[in-house]
Amino acid sequence: MFKILEKRELNEQVTLMTLSAPLIAKKAKAGQFVIFRTDEQGERIPLTIADYDREKGTVTIIFQKVGKSTMQLGLMNEGDSILNLVGPLGLPTEFPEGVKRAAVIGGGVGCAIAYPQAKALHNSGVKVDVIAGFRSKDIVILEEEMRAVSDNLYITTDDGTYGTKGFVTNKLQELIDGGAKYDCVVAIGPVPMMKFVCAVTKPYGIKTIVSLNPIMIDGTGMCGGCRVRVGGKIKYACVDGPDFDGHEVDFDELMHRNSAYRELEAEAKEHICRITGGVRNA
Repeated sequence: MFKILEKRELNEQVTLMTLSAPLIAKKAKAGQFVIFRTDEQGERIPLTIADYDREKGTVTIIFQKVGKSTMQLGLMNEGDSILNLVGPLGLPTEFPEGVKRAAVIGGGVGCAIAYPQAKALHNSGVKVDVIAGFRSKDIVILEEEMRAVSDNLYITTDDGTYGTKGFVTNKLQELIDGGAKYDCVVAIGPVPMMKFVCAVTKPYGIKTIVSLNPIMIDGTGMCGGCRVRVGGKIKYACVDGPDFDGHEVDFDELMHRNSAYRELEAEAKEHICRITGGVRNA
């Protein structure tokens, strides 16, 4: 059992939780993830480790309540415990050698994954520009945390209600046109966003790392559910990633695979009991 030590609502749909998990915290690195189950009937759901504290023995996860399992997790409170938390899984992020300046780009809840990447770069002495994109002001998350681990923080919103109106790709292009010489770009968020960031960086030959989120079940490479095509070859995000060279990822295939269970996910979400967190009529 893993006790919830802190719960904080970052906006109406996104929740931060800090869990007691000393063994995971001891080995966790930026880019890795965990898989949780709330109870014996729960699904196995992967979540990136948003932060960790080796001394306190804690790991932090940030999740969006979009389906049955994340909604059940969102109903739990400080002092409650989840049944399983397995990790750290996946490979830690490997940044290119000699990086002096990097741009870390997060889209929406993807900022929860971009934050530890920016923190790792910042702590190693790299100059970091963070570009965080959201649909509107009311869903902005982790602003102060990202500001603390960046030399420059740029926030964009689709509707212009906060920061700069436009997309993260517009700001990235603006910075490059303005003379920013990036040795590396890290992009994490919706698949279309990562695809278009890679389209911006490719003509300049800027190394671009993306963190992929395909459908995942066991997290150990056994089921094959998280397969992605990278450089024309099949890779498994849980053991070969989740980070990959963005210029080699087949984003169109990834988007197609990720949409396979959309209708079933929506149906499961509709049957959540808001009182117990269980499935109605079960």
